[in-house]
Amino acid sequence: MNTASLELLAVSSQQLGVFAAFIGGMFVSAALIWAVRLGMSIRDRELPPPDPEEQPHLPPTGPVHETREVREPDEVPHATQESERLMPYELHHAPSRRGEHQERKRWHPGSSGSFGSGGPGHV
Repeated sequence: MNTASLELLAVSSQQLGVFAAFIGGMFVSAALIWAVRLGMSIRDRELPPPDPEEQPHLPPTGPVHETREVREPDEVPHATQESERLMPYELHHAPSRRGEHQERKRWHPGSSGSFGSGGPGHV
């Protein structure tokens, strides 16, 4: 082989790489166009958005507010005999219950630092 044929092979492999990149780009762009058209056709089949009259409204009593309460763990009741087992209807429906004392816990001077770091606290 002479140098002219090597240059021809080098140029042709370079052209082949450019052609493969072009074909790959065409494939990706065709896939994106197909995906957009598919999404548009699916959206056309969906129900239209609700009218303003169909939107949810406040109840006649006004907005519902959240309530805050102190909860404490609700222990699982013990069976009266060791061989007896508890049935599901004997268990409570929630793992916690409303606490007897509803006042909030407050920070007191001299207690630990922020996030319970155990530092000297308020000095």
